[in-house]
Amino acid sequence: MAIMQVEWKYVLGCRMLEQAFVVFLLFTAAVGQIRYSIPEEMRKGSLVGNIAQDLGLDPTRMKKGGARIVSDESGDFIELNLDKGILVVKDRIDREQLCGQTSPCSLSFELIMLNPMQLHSVTVEILDVNDNAPVFNENEIQLEILESALPGTRILQETATDADVGVNALHGYTLTPTGNFNIKTQTSLSGGKYVEVYLNVALDREKEDSLVLTLTALDGGNPQKSGSMKITILVLDTNDNVPVFTQLMYKTEVIENAGRGTTVTTVSATDADQGSYGLVSYHFSRVFDKKSDPFTIDEHTGVITVAGDIDYEKKRNYELTIQAKDQGGHMDSTKVIIDVIDVNDNEPVIALTSFSSPVSEDSPSGTTVAIINVKDVDSGSNGKVDCFINKNIPFSIQSSLKNYYTLLTDGKLDREKNSEYNITFTAIDKGEPQLAANKTINIKVSDINDNAPVFKQSSYSASIKENNSPGMSFFSVSARDDDWNQNARISYFLIDSEFNGNPISSYISVNADNGALHAVRAFDYEQTKSFEVHIKAQDGGSPPLASNTTLKISVLDENDNAPQILYPVQSSSSVVAEIVPRSADMGYLVTKVVAVDVDSGQNAWLSYKLQKAVERALFEVGVHNGEIRTVRQVTDKDAVKQKLTVIVEDNGQPSRSATVTVNVAVADSFPEVLSEFTDFTRDKDYNDNLTLYLVLALAVVSFLFITCLVVIISVKIYRWRQSRVLYQSNLPVIPYYPPHYADTTGTGTLKHVYNYEVCMTTDSRKSDLKYLRPVSQSLLSVDGGGTDTMTLEQRNNAPSEYSTLVSLHSSTNFGFICYLLFQNSTSVKALPFSTLDIDVGSCPKHVLFPVR
Repeated sequence: MAIMQVEWKYVLGCRMLEQAFVVFLLFTAAVGQIRYSIPEEMRKGSLVGNIAQDLGLDPTRMKKGGARIVSDESGDFIELNLDKGILVVKDRIDREQLCGQTSPCSLSFELIMLNPMQLHSVTVEILDVNDNAPVFNENEIQLEILESALPGTRILQETATDADVGVNALHGYTLTPTGNFNIKTQTSLSGGKYVEVYLNVALDREKEDSLVLTLTALDGGNPQKSGSMKITILVLDTNDNVPVFTQLMYKTEVIENAGRGTTVTTVSATDADQGSYGLVSYHFSRVFDKKSDPFTIDEHTGVITVAGDIDYEKKRNYELTIQAKDQGGHMDSTKVIIDVIDVNDNEPVIALTSFSSPVSEDSPSGTTVAIINVKDVDSGSNGKVDCFINKNIPFSIQSSLKNYYTLLTDGKLDREKNSEYNITFTAIDKGEPQLAANKTINIKVSDINDNAPVFKQSSYSASIKENNSPGMSFFSVSARDDDWNQNARISYFLIDSEFNGNPISSYISVNADNGALHAVRAFDYEQTKSFEVHIKAQDGGSPPLASNTTLKISVLDENDNAPQILYPVQSSSSVVAEIVPRSADMGYLVTKVVAVDVDSGQNAWLSYKLQKAVERALFEVGVHNGEIRTVRQVTDKDAVKQKLTVIVEDNGQPSRSATVTVNVAVADSFPEVLSEFTDFTRDKDYNDNLTLYLVLALAVVSFLFITCLVVIISVKIYRWRQSRVLYQSNLPVIPYYPPHYADTTGTGTLKHVYNYEVCMTTDSRKSDLKYLRPVSQSLLSVDGGGTDTMTLEQRNNAPSEYSTLVSLHSSTNFGFICYLLFQNSTSVKALPFSTLDIDVGSCPKHVLFPVR
C-alpha cells in the first residue's frame, strides 16, 4: 500500500489559542482511505482538507451525487462544504475532552456518494496544543516528619496531572528551597511521571519545627506551563522505623462488570516499631480519584475491593498508589496495577447507512439496495462480527469495507408474487456467549406492466329479451390484471366486426370502465335470434397489454305477435261457407281452423274456442287442433245459416288472440243453401226517399244481377248433382292420416296430428283456397267474380285418361289430402301424396289423377 504524506506546520508566535497551528497530513490508499491532521482548538469554519481535490472529483459532481458524512462521532466537529468540496471545522475541538490521555486522537467517518454509490473512509487526527498546565490534586498539604529521619528518607510521593499529551505533557518537577530536601523524578509503568521528595539533611526539631516547601510541576510545551503545590512539613519526635510493603509493586486482574464488593487484591506492609508506632494503616495516595477509580481499600487489612462500575470499553487498566502509615508518621508506598478483563457484554450495533426503496421488479441481479454498518465495541473475538440476512429471498449480502455490508439483488423480482420484502440483518459476534443484534428493513417492489388482463372466462353467454329499451344494461364482463396501479387499470372495448351488414357497435356498446354491456337498439326475436361480439380488455400500462373474449348474445322471445289465421281465409270479395248435411252424425268434421304464431316456445302454443256458447249448440271447436265438429244430431229446428266466431289464443303472458268467422250452411239441397247463402252477402240499407233516377238505376242493376245469379245457380246445380251421384255410390274411400307436422323453426306451433283436406303451395298466401270434396264434406266456394275452380283451357288440355283437372293451392307449413273426382265414375277416392310420388312440402298447383 502506497502512502503519500503531506504535512504543513505553522508556528505563529506566542499566542497559540489565537493563531492556527495547522498540520495537514494526507494519506491516499488503494482502499479509498484519506487521512488529515489538524490541531485542536481551531476556530469554527477552519479548513480541514480539500476532499474534492484529494479524491480527484469536481465539487459540482459531489453536490449532484448527494455526498454526505456518515459518522456517529464526528458529526458535531467536522462538516462537509458541498459548494467548495472541502471539510471544515463545525465546532471547537477540545482534544482532552474528546480523547483524554489516548494518543493519537482521531475522528473517523465515512463519506458516501450516490449515483453511482461510492464510499470513502476519512480519518482526521487531532493534534495536541499546550493549552493545559500541570495540576496537583491539592494546592497545599501538610506532612509530619520525625526528627530522627535519616538523610535519603522519602517523605513524599506526588504526581501532577497534565491533560495534554506528547511534548506538551508533564515533563518534570522542581522543589524550592532545596536545603534539607531534594526530589527525584520517576517514570511509572504507564509512562507517567511522578516525583519523590527525599530528606537531604537530617532535621532538628529543636532548631526548626516546621518547614515550607514549594513543589512545581513543569510541562514540555512552548511556552512552558507549570503548576505548584505548597508543602508544610511538621517535624515530630523520633520514630526511627518506617512501614515497609512486602512488594514494591502489585499486579492483578479484574473482570469487567464485576459486582460491588468483589475482592481485587490485598496489600501488606510491616513496621519494626512497637506500640503505637508499629500500627500500620493503608490509604490510597492523594492522587486517587474516587470518581473515576471504582475501588476502595480497608485501612486495617489492606484489602482492595470493587466499589463502582468497571467497564472495559471505558478504561482498560488502573494504576493505584497505596500508602502504609504508622502511628508515628512513617509511611511507605507501593503501586497496584489492575488490568480489566473484557467480557462479551455488548451486542453488535447495526446502522443503516444507505437505503433505496422501492426497487423495480425488472432490476438486474446485483443491484445495490442498501448499505449497513456493523460495530461491536468489545475487543478480541468478542468484537468480531459475522453478518447475514434471512434466506429464501432474492437478495444477498456482501462485505465491502471493514464493518460495512452491501445488500444486493440476487435473482429475478416478481411484484405479483411478492410486492415487498422484510429483510432482517442479523449480526452475531464470536464471544462466549455469543450476542446478536437484528435490524429489519422493508423493501417494496415497484411494478412494471408485465401482465396482460385476463378474463374470467374465454367466452361468455348472455341473453336479452326482445323489444328491450335502447341503452338497457343486460350483462357485464370482467377481467383482472395482476399488475398494480395504472398498469392494472383496465378499459373495455368492442372489437370492430359486422352483423347483418351493420357494424356491431350499432347493436351493442360496452362501458370502458366497468365492462357493462348495453343494448344500442331494440331487438326483434323474429329477425335476430343470436349473434356474437368480441370484447377486448386493455390495461393502462406503457406499452399497454390486452386480451380478448367472445360473448354470444341470445335474443329471448316475448309474446309480441298475435296468432295469424291461415284458414279459412277472410276476404271481403268472397264469402266461403261450409255445408253440413242434415244427416250428419255427431262428431262430423265441418272444417278446420288453421292458425300460426311466429313467436316461439309456449308463446306459440295455440288454443281454440268459440266466442259464444249458446244452449243446445250444434258445433264445438277442438281446443288444440281447431277442428269444428258437430256435437249432436242436426234437427229441423236448427237454422240453415250458422255463423261461428272462433277465437285463437296463444299461451304467452299476457296472451294474444285472433278471431275468425266461419259460415256454416245446414242443408241437404243446393237451392236451400243458395237461398240462405244470399243472406250472408246482403248488407244494404235502402232509402225510402230514392229519386226516380236511383230507382231506374237499381232496376237495371237488379236485372243484371238476376241474370248472373241464374247462370251461377245453373252451374252450381249441375255440380251439386254430380257430387250427389258420387256421394251415393258405394266405391270405397281410402282415408289418409298425415304424419306429425311441426314448425320447421322449432317453435312447436303444431305438435298434434291433423287430417287436412287441402294441398297448398309456397305462394298460397297470395291465392284463394279452391278445392273440391265429397258431398258429405263439400264446400261451396263463391267468388265475387263468379269463376269456377276449373278453367276452360284446363278442361280442353286434359288427356282422356285423366279425370277432372283440379286447381289447388298449398302452404309450406301445412299439407292436405286432395280429394279426387273421377271421370265416368260415381265414387270419390282420396289418394295420399306418396301414391303419386309427390312431396308433401312441394305439392304442385295442378295435379292430374288417373281414372281407375
